[in-house]
Amino acid sequence: MKLNTIAALMALAGICSVGVAAELAEDPEAIRLRIGTGDPVAGKAKSESELCQGCHGEEGVSNVVGVPNLAAQFAPYLIKQLSDFRTQSRRHRIMNAMAEGLSETDLPDIAAYFASRSRPKEDGAGGPDANAKDLFLYGDVERNLDACASCHESDARGRVSRGVAYPALAGQQSGYLRVQLLNWKAGIRNNSPQGVMNRVASQLTEAEISELANYLSGL
Repeated sequence: MKLNTIAALMALAGICSVGVAAELAEDPEAIRLRIGTGDPVAGKAKSESELCQGCHGEEGVSNVVGVPNLAAQFAPYLIKQLSDFRTQSRRHRIMNAMAEGLSETDLPDIAAYFASRSRPKEDGAGGPDANAKDLFLYGDVERNLDACASCHESDARGRVSRGVAYPALAGQQSGYLRVQLLNWKAGIRNNSPQGVMNRVASQLTEAEISELANYLSGL
């Protein structure tokens, strides 16, 4: 789908916020990659009828503790997670049941809608944490610990590279990030490409995980 078509559809549907419009004008290719191949207009209706908005918020910003923000996330990443929930290669009692009822066209449409929303920022969280910032940007050579930014970009807004979507982390709920990193560390969650997140999280202390989660939520 061409970017100008996406923008026109979103504007007609009343879902192109000032923030998204600015980003569309600022970096069209980045927004095209973020939205993917789905129809954000159809996705808005589907995300409501499938009850996605009940937990994740109408604008993809959740008010529920432990439920992730989806706004401005990469659609290909959201599609992968929904697919993993359907096959139960990622386990979550509610999401496994919700994803099971979605069709192959529902996935890209719902993902495109949430990808089209304005980027969230968690109020009151984050802040200048030198240790967390260094870990995120540079990793730790002594531990052979990769920098988070090498996959998620230095601004933590994620990217798509060689068919793999690395999720945006900036503005995500700190509690959600902490739980996911702990799950990666414990091997409870293991659906990252080549197990990279299990390898990275296994080298982080619980204190570092909390620091990183708080730092990223405030970006």
